[in-house]
Amino acid sequence: MVYDPLYLVIMLACMALSWLASSQLQRAFQRYSQVPMSLTGREIALRMLADAGIRDVEVTGVPGQLTDHYNPATKRVNLSEVVYGTRSLAAAAVAAHECGHAVQHAKGYSALKMRSALVPVVQISSNLAQYVIMAGILLMGLAQGGFPWVLLLGIILFAFSTLFSLVTLPVEFDASRRALLWLEQTGVARGEQHDMAKDALKWAAMTYVVAAIASLGHLFYYVMIFLRARNNN
Repeated sequence: MVYDPLYLVIMLACMALSWLASSQLQRAFQRYSQVPMSLTGREIALRMLADAGIRDVEVTGVPGQLTDHYNPATKRVNLSEVVYGTRSLAAAAVAAHECGHAVQHAKGYSALKMRSALVPVVQISSNLAQYVIMAGILLMGLAQGGFPWVLLLGIILFAFSTLFSLVTLPVEFDASRRALLWLEQTGVARGEQHDMAKDALKWAAMTYVVAAIASLGHLFYYVMIFLRARNNN
């Protein structure tokens, strides 16, 4: 499989896109971390939650950089060390974005509900998919195209991860939309600062777009292998 030219093209393209999105995100975060704000990331999060009438969500700090996330199960906005106690535009944008997810949860945003429902399924399927796919390809090679159902099972398992990646996109874009709207309406970030926050969140969203493209590319490749084997038989 690793010597298939199509597979190498898909892998190299995904690696290049991932590197571009990640490097641009890091560059944007570093640049906008130099823009001072009057509130820390924690204070931004608490204020946005209060404005949305959300009283049952906790704001906590977590280790690492760009490890920020909202956990619907625990109702907790987790902010990384460089966001939680930092007064910068980058911290404000990230904190507001994560609170955007909390607002989605409170309002019953359908895409977030779907993503949350997929989490336990994807946790199982993603661990099994690669092993089942590799076993399916190996069996078809040894049996001259036999046992295609094993590969098909692997494709179905992998498809859940692809679906999760696709459902994640509207969730992330909507959270950024809510964050930017709140930043502007409250006057926390307007004009040039609002444009900077929008740029930072754009590159954060691009990492999810690249992940979805990569997942679709791999799914397409596995389906092509299956169809090729079935046609040969």
